[in-house]
Amino acid sequence: MKTKFASVVGGALAFMFVAGVSAQEAAGKTDWREQYAYTLGVQAYVFGFPYVYLPSLRADWVTRPKAANDITPYAPINHFSHVRTLADASYRGGGSPNQDTLYSTAWLHVGKEPVILSHPDMGDRYFSFELAGIDSDNFAYVGKRTTGGKAGSFAIVGPGWKGALPAGVKPLPASLTPSVLIFARTLIDGPADARTVNALQDQYTLIPLSLWGKKDAVLPASRDVWKPFDSKTDPLAEWRTMNRAMTENPPEARLAKLVELFAKVGVGPRQDLDKMDEATKLGLARAAVDGRQLIKAAIDSGQLGRQVNNWNIPPRTLGRAGLVDDFLLRASIQAMGGIISNELEETVYYNTTKDGAGQAFDGAKKYTLRFAPGQLPKVNAFWSLTMYDPTFNFTDNPLNRYSLGDRTKGLKKDADGGLTLYIQRNSPGKDNESNWLPSTQSGAFFLILRTYMPGPEIVEQKWAPPPVTELVR
Repeated sequence: MKTKFASVVGGALAFMFVAGVSAQEAAGKTDWREQYAYTLGVQAYVFGFPYVYLPSLRADWVTRPKAANDITPYAPINHFSHVRTLADASYRGGGSPNQDTLYSTAWLHVGKEPVILSHPDMGDRYFSFELAGIDSDNFAYVGKRTTGGKAGSFAIVGPGWKGALPAGVKPLPASLTPSVLIFARTLIDGPADARTVNALQDQYTLIPLSLWGKKDAVLPASRDVWKPFDSKTDPLAEWRTMNRAMTENPPEARLAKLVELFAKVGVGPRQDLDKMDEATKLGLARAAVDGRQLIKAAIDSGQLGRQVNNWNIPPRTLGRAGLVDDFLLRASIQAMGGIISNELEETVYYNTTKDGAGQAFDGAKKYTLRFAPGQLPKVNAFWSLTMYDPTFNFTDNPLNRYSLGDRTKGLKKDADGGLTLYIQRNSPGKDNESNWLPSTQSGAFFLILRTYMPGPEIVEQKWAPPPVTELVR
């Protein structure tokens, strides 16, 4: 591990010599302390971005009431917020909603005692509870793939907790941070299935250990979470948010050398920015702006994973990127791009904005996606292909159809056993309408192919979707 951290720290130091202005220019134009804080600060921002982003979401989801048509979570600490219906084209909140599952989310605090998660018998229905720390790294799963469909109760414990659990409660791997985020996904087989799924959601419970087994116990409904500092009034606000979040949720002890390095410019647990000189503060203010732009650029580049047939394939370590010291991946695709991200063993999402020839999708054109015989995604749950407009929402169409997949009723196979999907704005004709995925009426769009509980060929990245082909007639 020492060798790995020497490379991490060395990389941060090397970055100082290539980022921003040259040393000669800095000497003439910028206080060296500002430049040092800037160059080191960009690296600290990438490292610490989840500690800015997730506390901001927590404050919003816990404390801000939502409108009736807003599917953004709203619930007290240690309580679930459930999405009850599938989104359609009338929903314009973005976020690339799916047509496969209903979400249940919860923010927990497990610093004082464990919280016990319980679910009913799920039968053969797909479901998963993804558990991550406030650093966005996953630490455990409960669900069909990992723990099975029978009713169960599972203890979510914080760092260093020691104690006895009640009979029948299974321990999960400990969280690395006292703050925990749960993303639960429950399969819904179309709008008519919503009532059944809602009844299952109502049986998802979160009970602090001290209240476990007590009849008529009233669960505390606390919304007492601190709000992030305001970037509109303070150029150091994100650093203050990061420092407070890291103080309450310290990075792993194995990262001590890196944390000590960032502390030199006032960033990290128990650091006080107000004790820094003005030049350092100026450097950090610049670093926060450029650090966020760097993270966005990394996402937009599509270069952190692989590309096959112009489909973007997620990196193998997605979901626990910080645990292997890939802090740029953690900050970008995993956090900014996903809040938290499923590991490839649970789901693999492919996305594309281009056809096989590298041309951007255009709603005025017609396309096909053909899976050759035997080349459909091999999954242990299901797969789906979903259409989105540039605002990350569904596009209105006469069928109110936003996705196709192996659960779509009436899909027609080709004569040779393959499957061709038609992607265009108008019907491909009655004979092919069962396989039609309506596109935008004009302009750009993008596609996401989701594979749930993928087989080893997908997880090991030996399989990739075929290219989307423009249909020229």
